[in-house]
Amino acid sequence: MENKQVYRLQGLSCANCAAQFEKNVKAIETVEEAYVNFGAAKLTVVGTATLDQLEKAGAFDGIHVIPEHERKEVPHVPFWKKRANVLAFISAVFLVIGYLISFVKGEQHGLVTVMFALAIVIGGYDLFRAGLANLGRLQFDMKTLMTIAIIGAALIGEWKEGAVVVFLFAVSEALERYSMERARRSIRHLMDLAPKKALVRRGNREYEVDVDNLQVNDIIVVKPGQKIAADGVVVNGASSVNEAAITGESLPVYKTVGDDVYAGTLNEEGALEVRVTKRVGDSTIVKIIHLVEEAQAERAPSQQFVDRFARYYTPAIMAIAALVSILPPLLFSEDWKTWIYRGLAVLVVGCPCALVISTPVAIVTAIGRAARIGVLIKGGVYLETLGRLQAIAFDKTGTLTKGMPEVTDIRTFHGRSEEELLHLSACMEKYSQHPLAAAIVRKAKEKALPLDNFDVTNFRSMTGKGITATVNGETYYVGSPALFSDHLLSQDVRDVIQALQQEGKTVVVVGDTEQVFGVIAISDQVREQVASVVQQLRAAGVTDIVMVTGDNQATANAIGKAAGITEVRAELLPEDKLHIIKEMKQQYGRIAMAGDGVNDAPALAAADVGIAMGRNGTDVALETADVVLMADDLQQLPYAIRLSRRTLRIIQQNIAVAFLLKLLALIFIVPGWLTLWMAIFADMGATLIVLFNSLRLMRV
Repeated sequence: MENKQVYRLQGLSCANCAAQFEKNVKAIETVEEAYVNFGAAKLTVVGTATLDQLEKAGAFDGIHVIPEHERKEVPHVPFWKKRANVLAFISAVFLVIGYLISFVKGEQHGLVTVMFALAIVIGGYDLFRAGLANLGRLQFDMKTLMTIAIIGAALIGEWKEGAVVVFLFAVSEALERYSMERARRSIRHLMDLAPKKALVRRGNREYEVDVDNLQVNDIIVVKPGQKIAADGVVVNGASSVNEAAITGESLPVYKTVGDDVYAGTLNEEGALEVRVTKRVGDSTIVKIIHLVEEAQAERAPSQQFVDRFARYYTPAIMAIAALVSILPPLLFSEDWKTWIYRGLAVLVVGCPCALVISTPVAIVTAIGRAARIGVLIKGGVYLETLGRLQAIAFDKTGTLTKGMPEVTDIRTFHGRSEEELLHLSACMEKYSQHPLAAAIVRKAKEKALPLDNFDVTNFRSMTGKGITATVNGETYYVGSPALFSDHLLSQDVRDVIQALQQEGKTVVVVGDTEQVFGVIAISDQVREQVASVVQQLRAAGVTDIVMVTGDNQATANAIGKAAGITEVRAELLPEDKLHIIKEMKQQYGRIAMAGDGVNDAPALAAADVGIAMGRNGTDVALETADVVLMADDLQQLPYAIRLSRRTLRIIQQNIAVAFLLKLLALIFIVPGWLTLWMAIFADMGATLIVLFNSLRLMRV
């Protein structure tokens, strides 16, 4: 088994720094492999490395390394107290002093040069250290470009320009760090939800223990207003529990004995005793955090394109800058200083920072935002695919419907009352395990009918047909119409059965060997919001919506009509659903399949995006689906698609802004209309536009 350790990182400032840190860690002799997740600020190390070695590897950027299993964290340092920001402030002071002295004594005065030189050295200390190291290794990134540009400006006597460039670059870096921290805040919020301590009952005593020491089958006591410390099952008490942390659902869910509860959710008014079913590291919220972090690290197609482009872009900018500096003086006897200055401006404005962060900051923000409201998107590729969807296939049971059959109609014959019919059938059906039997029993309990005052014997189940039993000495039958002989099903009874079946309901007939007493109609009810969801999906640009089900055509048509879905494929085997998904992929290019995360696995896997309802079979949904609606709320699906489409637009806007601003700046440099400080201002402007444009996703 490989020796793998995971660490959390604090102070990770930029994507290039993450790449350099990863390379430094890989260079440690005892490390076999290392991977830095920039979006989640995590480091995975295969092999062995001490904390001192890892801290040393990240010292160039002030990166702090914390083992993931430890709860301690480096104390939060306010924005204005961070070392890089303090150096930038001191640099700004010397810059201002230099400007003031230049107004009095002129720009050529030695003291002015000293002030600007101090501003460059202090403000650019970290920049030069990284840039020169990269230059020595022939690695060309934005810090290498900036280092060459600033040193070049000083060599040709443009001290003031160099100082302004250093200050503006420092401001740009500080704002980029701040923006990434904002983007990561959604995951930090999830991590802080679960309590650190739990109250455990052992025997007649209660102990407060660290949640890491909780064992499966421990009984924890959760008082009103406290958060539940571990996934478990309620064994005593009843209360409303706010599950927004897990599902995004704002309304509390009533919990009583036998109900599942999750770590990090809030117990509102009643005391609960919960039997722990999972260790803290295996809890649902920990799995969600892990999956979101992995999703944020996964490169979306647009990001992969930008990364490949940036690999060639930076050397190309250096080549263009060299040509701008050398060719005019050599070929046309132009002034060397003037064209070297313009070449340095090309380096500054060509800095790839805005381009490099144009995609990842949007992906990180969108996936984190979706997780906060209960939509788990497992990667940038699925986020982008959701944004380009034109077709969705829905499973019926448990997705469009509630997945729990309910009694909808009771029709009686031969003078029997509805209550009498329900009471008799429930007393028999309580011995059955069939979902339809459970619906009848639930209905009887709702009406407070006693189920133990009849003497029920000789119970027998007839597979596919129904049941029979002796009740108070008389033999009765409850089941499908096929269970009863034709002469017992009069025309009146047949008409009622046919009418109910046309409404998409399953009919259960109750009677004995001589007559039919009545029929009970049962239906898996359509979720209340389904019709609205279908309308929202069409408004969001999903043109084709199909329902696929193994149920009979009449029931499927009724459900489809209630949901507003015109294309219904019924009486399908799992392989038929798979075939339909493949057909739709050929027709539309991209398709999503929404199911309950347990059934229809082949169809979910064949779709470009598999969407699962998370509450039923949460563990299975988390493992198999590409997108999980944690609250089983279909309203979250149109939201996820709108968010994805908005993310795609913002990524496209970011890339366009980064390219156009740089192109315009490069055009203005050649005739000398753009100074060095204007070039860095243009680069910083592009970076800030990209960052703040991406952070708009936090408000979707």
